[in-house]
Amino acid sequence: MRPAPAGAAASPGAFTGFFAQRAKYPRFKSRKRSRASAEYTRSAFTWRDGQLTLAKMAGPLDIRWSRPLPEGASPSTVTVSRDAAGRWFVSMLCEDIIAPAPATASAVGVDVGITSLVTLSTGEKITNPKHERRDRARLAKARRELSRKAKGSANREKARREVAKIHARIADRRRDHLHKLSTRLVRENQTVVIEDLTVRNLLKNHSLARAISDAAWREPRSKLEYKAAWYGRELVVIDRWFPSSKLCGPAARSLRNCR
Repeated sequence: MRPAPAGAAASPGAFTGFFAQRAKYPRFKSRKRSRASAEYTRSAFTWRDGQLTLAKMAGPLDIRWSRPLPEGASPSTVTVSRDAAGRWFVSMLCEDIIAPAPATASAVGVDVGITSLVTLSTGEKITNPKHERRDRARLAKARRELSRKAKGSANREKARREVAKIHARIADRRRDHLHKLSTRLVRENQTVVIEDLTVRNLLKNHSLARAISDAAWREPRSKLEYKAAWYGRELVVIDRWFPSSKLCGPAARSLRNCR
């Protein structure tokens, strides 16, 4: 068996598949580049008065909460993770019941694009923020700085983390925008109609792949799916060959033409 590289780890399940001849030899993930995480069960942490204390810690963690826990909720599992940019996160698993949103008679068709992130059947167009394009020059400069650093040096690690921070900034802004958009669509409409796109095949078009990735065409559907289930809405997915871009454009404003 080949020795494991220093500072790397592989899951036991990967070796099980390898020895059973179902998979190739596992590729070890670098602890510097992959997301590191640790999971704490109920006996390994203390939750008291809104403060979290992990096992073998003298005091509670200094946490900046992104949102409060549900009233009366008690976490059953805590996951502490660190991303490639060196940021630490705490995720808590709690039991919660999301109340369905008030019923509405509104319905909307959604068509994703590049110039306009989405075009609604009402005629409204949501501009594509192009988060990656806005930071492209900054990212290119950080990558050039990284390429000049000696491998294994402390300066290279600093440069690598700077590149990771820019990527994290882009991803955070994109995720925030899509969360706000999907939440608005679900809350304002009882029925949301979207198109079934094969984004993987579309990314094979090298002229549009970067723009499609920046628009994150996969994300709106995934967010609409679980938010519609949360709030008691209906999500309708139409066939990918249906001419939604032609029917849902400025010439056709009624949802009847988008079904």
